[in-house]
Amino acid sequence: MTRLGPSRVTRTVIALVIGAFFAIPLVSTLLYTLRMPDESLSLSRWASLGDPHTAATLKPIWTGLGNSLVLSVVTVAIVLVLLAPTMVLVNLRFPRLRRVFEFTALLPISIPAIVLVVGLAPIYLQIGRMLGTGAWTLAFAYGITVLPFAYRSIQASIDAVDLRTLAEAARSLGASWPAVVVRVLAPNLRPGLIAASLISIAVVLGEFTIASLLNRQVFQTAMVVVQKQDPYLPAIFTLLALLFCFVVLLLIGRAARGTRKARP
Repeated sequence: MTRLGPSRVTRTVIALVIGAFFAIPLVSTLLYTLRMPDESLSLSRWASLGDPHTAATLKPIWTGLGNSLVLSVVTVAIVLVLLAPTMVLVNLRFPRLRRVFEFTALLPISIPAIVLVVGLAPIYLQIGRMLGTGAWTLAFAYGITVLPFAYRSIQASIDAVDLRTLAEAARSLGASWPAVVVRVLAPNLRPGLIAASLISIAVVLGEFTIASLLNRQVFQTAMVVVQKQDPYLPAIFTLLALLFCFVVLLLIGRAARGTRKARP
């Protein structure tokens, strides 16, 4: 029987190339933070994170990180409370609108961030008058930015289960529609919902253009400010942010495996 897949050597080469593509920049950044002027390696710059003398320098980063974490929570809430139920409704009640809804959800990925800001600027003038100019208001713009990525993650889970059969079975047993969505459909869509939440967090933590042009202080804009005073601190926090996303990804992977094992 002829093998259709690549050979073991080809798979190994591909894995090494992809691994090097991701590892080389990370290792280079780590060495940049460790290398001292005399070419020796030291953890003194990492240890300086707890030094009171660097507290004033780090203050913009902590403020921006706090704002980004709040934005992550609000953006994830928008995805889980607005996008996911709407997708379930479209798939159950309005299947003919699925293509139109898909096109609308994927449209933001083709629009540059600078163009989005030009269109959102007048809207944010009104938002500033009504809700203030807090950094959390960026969640409305970020909700649009993460829409294509979150849609694909949730839709993959929707395609993997029979929503109509599950909903009709729950309704026949007397469950209300909110109970059907929260207690029946959401557990079956758990991998997609968790993946959409992770992608939303990653996009919020890495977004710079919208926050900068709308003059909001977030994690990425704060690192640009601090870089003018100390070029090593932003590199350290970049590695820590990547480590945080990696740990969250591992937790999501374990949660997804637990869901598949629990399913009969």
